[in-house]
Amino acid sequence: MKKALQLLAVSALAGSLVLTGCGSKPAAEPNNAKKAGGTLIYGRGGDSVKLDPHNVTDGESFRVTENIYDTLVDFEKDSTKVIPGLATEWQTSADGKTWTFKLRQGVKFHDGTDFNAKAVVYNFERMWDKNHPQHKGDFEYFHDMFGGFKGEGSVIEGIKAVDDYTVEFKLSRPLAPFLANLAMSTFAIISPAALEKYGEKIAQNPVGTGPFKFKEWKPNDSITLEKNDQYWQKGLPKLDKIVFKVIPDNTARLTALKSGEIDVMDGLNPSDVKQVEADSKLQVLLRPSMNVGYLAMNNTKKPFDNPKVRQAISMAINKKGLIDSFYAGLAQPAVNPMPPSVWGYNKDIKDYEYNPEKAKQLLAEAGYPNGFETDFWAMPVARPYMPQPQKIAEAIQADLAKIGIKTKIVSFEWATYLKKTKNGEHPMALLGWTGDNGDPDNFLYVLLDKDTANPPAAQNISLYKSDKVHELLTKAQVTSDQAQRTKLYEEAQKIIHEDAPMVPLVHSRPALAAAKSVKGYVPHPKGSESLVDVSIEK
Repeated sequence: MKKALQLLAVSALAGSLVLTGCGSKPAAEPNNAKKAGGTLIYGRGGDSVKLDPHNVTDGESFRVTENIYDTLVDFEKDSTKVIPGLATEWQTSADGKTWTFKLRQGVKFHDGTDFNAKAVVYNFERMWDKNHPQHKGDFEYFHDMFGGFKGEGSVIEGIKAVDDYTVEFKLSRPLAPFLANLAMSTFAIISPAALEKYGEKIAQNPVGTGPFKFKEWKPNDSITLEKNDQYWQKGLPKLDKIVFKVIPDNTARLTALKSGEIDVMDGLNPSDVKQVEADSKLQVLLRPSMNVGYLAMNNTKKPFDNPKVRQAISMAINKKGLIDSFYAGLAQPAVNPMPPSVWGYNKDIKDYEYNPEKAKQLLAEAGYPNGFETDFWAMPVARPYMPQPQKIAEAIQADLAKIGIKTKIVSFEWATYLKKTKNGEHPMALLGWTGDNGDPDNFLYVLLDKDTANPPAAQNISLYKSDKVHELLTKAQVTSDQAQRTKLYEEAQKIIHEDAPMVPLVHSRPALAAAKSVKGYVPHPKGSESLVDVSIEK
């Protein structure tokens, strides 16, 4: 999440019936750039979990759904400033509790049905109302970003179609990040007719209004999308086809790029950046840092229910050593669970020093003078915040061994790994988070509030529950003044630091590589992007 973005949400709350959203981006204007067409093959480390954006939280799923679906509002290409999407303009009431959106007319879903206000209401009622016939799944993001489901504490009180192209949301209380939340990939608009046709199988048969239409999915191999010739943005998309190809190993993926087998790859090993820069046929694309890679400790399981054990582990991990060995300078040690690029970051907090001897003392005080044994879960696929998770796990394993903690590294297939960590089955687990909307709420509330520590759909996989942190974070959600919100987030970070529910490890600057012939690719800070105006020019 970026700064301008958060400001937008806050100012929207403070405003009184102010029309917003006009003239932000040439979204619907003809693009004068050279139209190239062709097929772009995108190499990535893991497969998508589902293509139902309402029911996923992983970046590999959003990487694909962002090209199939549109959202009501969107982010600018290189920031989290909110701009028009399927909604052309919006207004909020003086008390910040009523939001009205004017919708774009003449837009069709890929199945030929009309996009309109009823479609928007259908989508949000699907996520909001557990009694909706298509409410099949966890809808974790909706729950976490809007405080729960209908009748269970949700900030949303009602959604209605005012007319064919006007939608109104009623909130029970102001929600500062409301507009930025709507721009998140998970709140994409799905064809209601397709939802009724496919039910839960919409996850394998996605139908949106986006620039590309779904064609084929070969699990753990590739997903193919083809151009939507009827896309509402004139002259776009430029490409005829996109193939998202799974190549798990970063080095093998780079070899495929060099050979011309693929056109773009994510997960470029930081140590390979200079090599790519020196290749006249390739280019390096650096994504702005808005992430955190972390070690979660399950606060509900012994011995991790003891803060001294968690603090000892925080002191035992050599973060600088990890960065030197695996990030080639494209990362900084993490002190807080949110990156310094997001407003509200508490720069006064000092990190736990790397000190194995003090860590041993803390372990002894906690009742573990000889350490202990535990399983240590590591992701099976490279992520932007963790380019070599297995090797990073081995380095942390060696650090922990120095204070007497013997670990067995465990891993699972990616979808299973996510499911089991959300269910709280792990003792310790590596994971990370790339921000979705540029607001501190999207890091602190999602990753560490007690509301989100509920298996089997916990986003807070440390299962950390602090009433005081909850009070601060929920107060920040209904506060319109950014300076006041900043104070609340700074205070929450102090408490979190003392409690040490997780070890924030790094904030990385993820690197991608592409053939020089790929034009117009702008990596977005939130970790994935639409390829609507990317082209291949040879």
